[in-house]
Amino acid sequence: MHAKNAAEAYLTSSIENAPPAKIVRMLYEGAIRFLMQAEEQDPSAAGSRFAELVGRADDIVVELRLCLAAEQAPELSENLRRLYLFCEDELSKAMVERDASPLPGVRSVLMTLLEAWREVEASAPAGV
Repeated sequence: MHAKNAAEAYLTSSIENAPPAKIVRMLYEGAIRFLMQAEEQDPSAAGSRFAELVGRADDIVVELRLCLAAEQAPELSENLRRLYLFCEDELSKAMVERDASPLPGVRSVLMTLLEAWREVEASAPAGV
């Protein structure tokens, strides 16, 4: 097995076997990373990866919203749903207007939620 294939297999296995809180944390980290990379792009430049990167962050936010378990914590789920919809609206505005100005606000929301998930993950029993 090539080193690249071994590394990919290890990464896939570590994600598939990760506790749910870790997966959510990784999703937040990924969305934040894509937003930071998008902020470094010139949204109007030919060949810019701005829209691609914003789109990838948006895909993650949509997935987080769709995975909410309202039956377990209705009020928390509703609050998160509203935050995710705000982020989605801002990301859509950024893509349509080819403007990076909404990105720091979205990143700030996601970073706050990431910190909360890190606390959840740190206090959760192993494997949860």
